[in-house]
Amino acid sequence: MAGAAIFDVDGTLADTNHLHVVAWWEAFRQAGHTVAMPDIHRAVGLSSGDLIERLLGSGRDQEEDEALSAAHKTLYGTYYNRLPAFDGAGDLLRALAGRGWTVVLATSAGGPELEALRRAVDADEAISGTASSDDVDEGKPAPEPVRLALDLAGVRAEQAVFVGDTVWDMEAASRAGVRPVAVLAGGIPRADLERAGATEVYADTADLLARLDDSPFGASAAR
Repeated sequence: MAGAAIFDVDGTLADTNHLHVVAWWEAFRQAGHTVAMPDIHRAVGLSSGDLIERLLGSGRDQEEDEALSAAHKTLYGTYYNRLPAFDGAGDLLRALAGRGWTVVLATSAGGPELEALRRAVDADEAISGTASSDDVDEGKPAPEPVRLALDLAGVRAEQAVFVGDTVWDMEAASRAGVRPVAVLAGGIPRADLERAGATEVYADTADLLARLDDSPFGASAAR
């Protein structure tokens, strides 16, 4: 019997990281902050509060955090009806479910944003559950989202594989005792992902799907 296939969404199943970068850049700009886009890019995948602290520092006016997060949400929300999934994303999830893997999403998105992402990926029939920002107290790189995904799938850590695109994904999976697998589609360098714990690295979902038999999801990996 196969185990749990846990997936991040932004930058992994959906081509949205750079949309987040632009939305955060504009939210910071409107609030009078100059933040370089490459710095924002490296912070994508963190919860809003952690992202703001990483980019503005602990000495910032923390009363501004809620307004910054709301501005990002509003700006990013203008893309909801046209979020693009990566080629092969939905097919990958369906293929894994067809092989007996329990597919669970572990994502910093929640609410209408998560609904829009799921519409873009268009594979709801393959998804068994979602550990979203609405369900946990701490987001990645804390292990809580991955541990919740394990609970939803009803499996042990050693029976699961986590696929993500950021160092935060790799660190969260490692801390939860789950095998971390990376894709390069989110724009983070291979070396950074491997340093954060990635055991295998694929170009994107289409690459992983094409090489599924030789991946951690292959027949020899089933439990």
